[in-house]
Amino acid sequence: MCIISVIIPAYNAEKTIRETIESVIKQTFSDWELIVVNDGSQDRTVEVVSQIKDPRIKLFSIPHAGVSASRNRGFDNSVGQFIAFLDADDLWKPEKLESQLNALQSHSEAAVAYSWTDYIDESGSFLKQGRRVIFHGDVYPKLLVSNFLENGSNPLIKREAINEVGGFDESRKRAEDWEMYLRLGKKYHFVAVEKPQILYRFSTNSVSSNTLRQEAECLKLIESAFEVTPPSLQYLKKHSLANIYKYLACKTIDSQLTQKKGLAAMRLVLLYALKEPNFTYHLKLIFTLFIKSLGLIFLPPVLYQRLLSAIKSRAPKNRTNFSKKNPDRVKKLDNK
Repeated sequence: MCIISVIIPAYNAEKTIRETIESVIKQTFSDWELIVVNDGSQDRTVEVVSQIKDPRIKLFSIPHAGVSASRNRGFDNSVGQFIAFLDADDLWKPEKLESQLNALQSHSEAAVAYSWTDYIDESGSFLKQGRRVIFHGDVYPKLLVSNFLENGSNPLIKREAINEVGGFDESRKRAEDWEMYLRLGKKYHFVAVEKPQILYRFSTNSVSSNTLRQEAECLKLIESAFEVTPPSLQYLKKHSLANIYKYLACKTIDSQLTQKKGLAAMRLVLLYALKEPNFTYHLKLIFTLFIKSLGLIFLPPVLYQRLLSAIKSRAPKNRTNFSKKNPDRVKKLDNK
């Protein structure tokens, strides 16, 4: 018996799976089991995992069925009191499990602990800082607006909570983690660990980088979520739609410097502007995204980079200095 079960779904992950597993082995909390579910890989994933000698690591292979099915099979074969999911190309800081476990043990009313995320590229170099939000307690209204946990490698979850709400919806091909967090948020409290402890690897070839498919799945999820949301929270739907288009626009702009991406981003920016209920308040961001989209469409990469530099140089200096001196300081929002 162990305290925490870590579940890694792996499909053709030979390039990153070793580093991902090593980030688990380096955890300051050591009473865990690691279940790697090989999702029908056709590369050297099984061989790489088998070379790592640690009795706490278990390897299961299933026919290719997708990330949700792999996570569910991993959960079915786990024994831990707490469950953590980790994608095969993401990484954890060494104190991640210990910090989240302490948070749950200190807040007995909570069933989910989450941390902050930073983004890395395919080589492991830092790309950008993720969101630094602090939502405690009843976070369901916040989850309706956005998946502030950002990814599936983030939370530590009590086993009984997963048993109560059910595992991942295997019919969903995108946003499956957000959908599960919504079910958890409807019944249980969350607690935040105010540290960046997840390193999410962004790849232009990854499943999550396909914005058209992700848009369709997110819109489907929003519709289904608000069908079962109380009338008092229905006003949040317009905020949720605006947030999705803002997120996808930013993601598209950041992905590749191509005219095609610029056209896709322009469409998403315009939809964001149309859906945003607080248009005036967000006008500066909308205008900035609009200019960046135009740059992608009409400028060669060198000139586009100069445009980005010009936009960055026009940012308020006091805000830049503040962020350098206090990189992790955020406004605390208590949702009890």
